Amino acid sequence: MKRDVLLLLTMFLFQVFLIAQAPTLPPSGDNYKSILTQYIGSLVHVTVQYNSPDVTGPDGSDRTGKIWGTPVAHYGMIDQGFGTSKAAPWRAGANECTTIQFSHDVHIEGQPLPAGTYGLFLLLSETGPWTWIFSKNSSGWGSYFYDPGEDVLRVNVMPKDHPHTEWLNYTFSERKSTETTLELQWELKSVPMKITVPDMTDLYIAKLDREFQGVAGFTASNFTAAANYLLEENYNLPKALEWVDRSMEGFFGRTYFTTLSTKAQILLKMNQTEEGVLILEKAMDMPDANVFQVHQLGRSLIALGKTGEALRIFSRNHEKNNGDWPTKVGMVRGLSAAGLYSDALIYAEAALSQAPDQVNKDALRNMITKLKVQKDVN
Repeated sequence: MKRDVLLLLTMFLFQVFLIAQAPTLPPSGDNYKSILTQYIGSLVHVTVQYNSPDVTGPDGSDRTGKIWGTPVAHYGMIDQGFGTSKAAPWRAGANECTTIQFSHDVHIEGQPLPAGTYGLFLLLSETGPWTWIFSKNSSGWGSYFYDPGEDVLRVNVMPKDHPHTEWLNYTFSERKSTETTLELQWELKSVPMKITVPDMTDLYIAKLDREFQGVAGFTASNFTAAANYLLEENYNLPKALEWVDRSMEGFFGRTYFTTLSTKAQILLKMNQTEEGVLILEKAMDMPDANVFQVHQLGRSLIALGKTGEALRIFSRNHEKNNGDWPTKVGMVRGLSAAGLYSDALIYAEAALSQAPDQVNKDALRNMITKLKVQKDVN
């Protein structure tokens, strides 16, 4: 008897399971699920998931001019007649709740927002700014269950006129290494939000430190590349010094022109001039140091504002390589950076006859023109 009951129960549950498995059919109505991900730099990413309706109505009618401020995308807070919310903003899409996910902490229009997934709503205003709302509730259907007590952040932005967009679309309209602009575009409007990543360089430092605990930490050049990154950013130079020293230490460490010149530039930027100059001279004596590497080092020193040290490097490169190309050009740049334009002009005119191609000849003629009117060529 018990066995029969158990068998019947099992069959019943199996039938329920089968009924619950709905088949995958085409979407009903004129809106489609969409998902969009954008990286900021190589670490931080933003993902928007939404349903995308079109301007054309279900009956095929043109709803242009009948989107904003209508039941489709309503102004203010309204009672939609369903759910728990009696004052709901627009769902910023269709059907399910529009969601936005941030892999790391960000700033939205300058205001901090922790990493996580949020329900994204938009409060429209007939006059004045519109308001993006980030809610803890990212699973409710539409905005029927919107609760202002679950708001994590609100930011005001101004909507903009925009060329006709048939399908509601989210796009990242501007992209930079530490920021991006996300826009909702639909019908004749766009609504932006600026997303920035505070302390991006610190995120890279933390990531690199973790990577250096693994396989990447057994390759000397990885530490040099990381040190050069901080040198270029002019950020956390003690950390850059630590990394370049590690590139020359241990059983995998290697001491090359590149590592020594990187260390020297870091020290000079930290105003440790005496030690930096000594290491520069050591770098120039390395077997792998060639005329072009030293020339580039001199240019890097000019960029750092170390004109005296740069001229010293260019002069030594010129002497060591018997005035060969491009050491005369180095002298032009070094003397010009030091304000010695007449002396630089002599080297520029001599270098012109050595220029290996038309591009370099044209560059030198341009330098000569500047030097004749006492202008820096760098």
